[in-house]
Amino acid sequence: MMGWYGDGGWWVGMIAMVLFWVVVIGAIVWAVVRLTNRPQPPATQAAPAGDSPREILDRRFAAGELNEQQYLEARRLLELDPTTTQR
Repeated sequence: MMGWYGDGGWWVGMIAMVLFWVVVIGAIVWAVVRLTNRPQPPATQAAPAGDSPREILDRRFAAGELNEQQYLEARRLLELDPTTTQR
């Protein structure tokens, strides 16, 4: 008796089944990663590590996030605060 698949070609069915499940599991993993991936903040908003408060303030003023009055007030406050370190 040759079995269900006739001439012993059962391995073709097994390979097809394995490929089917690899594709299904791959699609599930891709969908989960795609749906849970959170966008990173733009590089312009994140300050590089190690910058002093004054450098961060200067960068924000140069980028137009602060007007002149806000910049001068923040700079005055930084100069009064003994806990801020200047480089």
